[in-house]
Amino acid sequence: MTTMTETSARFREFKMPDVGEGLTEAEILKWYVQPGDTVTDGQVVCEVETAKAAVELPIPFDGVVHELRFPEGTTVDVGQVIIAVDVVPGGGEAVAEPVAPAAAEPEPAAEPEAPKGRQPVLVGYGVAESSTKRRARKSTEPPAAAAAAIQGELNGHTTVAADVPAPATTVVPESRPLAKPPVRKLAKDLGIDLATVTPTGPGGIITREDVHAAAAPVPAPASVPAAPAAVAEAVAVPVAAAPVPGARETRIPVKGVRKAIAQAMVGSAFTAPHVTEFVTVDVTRMMKLVAELKEDKDMAGVRVNPLLIIAKALLVAIKRNPEVNAAWDEANQEIVQKHYVNLGIAAATPRGLIVPNIKDAHDKTLPQLAAALGELVTTAREGKTSPAAMAGGTVTITNVGVFGVDTGTPILNPGESAILAVGAIKLQPWVHKGKVKPRQVTTLALSFDHRLVDGELGSKVLADVAAILEQPKRLITWA
Repeated sequence: MTTMTETSARFREFKMPDVGEGLTEAEILKWYVQPGDTVTDGQVVCEVETAKAAVELPIPFDGVVHELRFPEGTTVDVGQVIIAVDVVPGGGEAVAEPVAPAAAEPEPAAEPEAPKGRQPVLVGYGVAESSTKRRARKSTEPPAAAAAAIQGELNGHTTVAADVPAPATTVVPESRPLAKPPVRKLAKDLGIDLATVTPTGPGGIITREDVHAAAAPVPAPASVPAAPAAVAEAVAVPVAAAPVPGARETRIPVKGVRKAIAQAMVGSAFTAPHVTEFVTVDVTRMMKLVAELKEDKDMAGVRVNPLLIIAKALLVAIKRNPEVNAAWDEANQEIVQKHYVNLGIAAATPRGLIVPNIKDAHDKTLPQLAAALGELVTTAREGKTSPAAMAGGTVTITNVGVFGVDTGTPILNPGESAILAVGAIKLQPWVHKGKVKPRQVTTLALSFDHRLVDGELGSKVLADVAAILEQPKRLITWA
């Protein structure tokens, strides 16, 4: 679906794109621009929240903001125009045909077909073929410091000084580097000239990895990392009606992540026949291993906690019982065996519950798994988890123990066959070597889809996880 139209030779409209997998609407959380602001190709103009995550939208052309069609907090259907941009500010000297006076509202025209030689992409059109003539454009990216300041202004944290010099403008040659708008924005933030980047993508397209590789020798400015966290704090709290003094009720619209959670949980609970089994286990040895790993030089720079060992234990249990890693295909009446594990980690965020997953977790070493867990948690807390990060999960862990809860009966994430709940680890009296001693104990709960996981299989998986946590050396002998 196209996300950009031309209402005249002067004005262009940008539509709400489908930023997820078949999503139909998104809520505008924050505008980073206002009418009269100058925007450039690849610049983030707003942040929207879908049913899965918060996403920043870059605009795919240059110009001056003419109109914002919707205020913050509005839910907009995919395909609706959200912003209009004057691409020929000052009266349209760059076009041959006459342009209506600025005071007159342009007459909307029928949406044209995609320009020849360009393919629709997620945001706007793809890069034109080299033979396409383009108008004069900015040929140089702003220096890193100016780019950081500009991005800060876009994110609503700082004010760009009036004396920041504007880059010189020249006619761009036909060999303009090929890159999608998000990649151009990344390059701008890092102060990287795309003309100096070696592309590795198909058709000579520059990827995010290419930009990061080009930026590797240059240390990132210390002020840049603070911006995403500040943005997360600014938009993470759900918008609710202001409480009226003395009111006995407050009504909060069901939308965004909360709406998606409700639909997914109802669908899962009334589609997959859930069975939940429990086991209480002595994890004293596991806690000792966690303490030792924190001092291990091979684990330096990554976070080591009980969840890391529990995740590794579940991966080993799945390797020993691969039939549990499957999905039920109702349409084709098939059980789909997964030969990979995308390990979901349920995360409570200010916007609600999300379940991002670690892709191909079964192939990761313990340090790699620790790094992936750390990155997943940090991204979720900042509210920056992408829809792609939450798609394709196979098995999930939910750590209710962080709230002091002993256990629960978790509901399956839709499309998955099992979910492991981990309770609080507490010091309790336990019979150890014939004597009652204080030991660190937790309770595990495994819910599974009884259509494809029988009681025997589910019990074996849960028993294997418990056995590994009780005797962590099994991570080696059973791996």
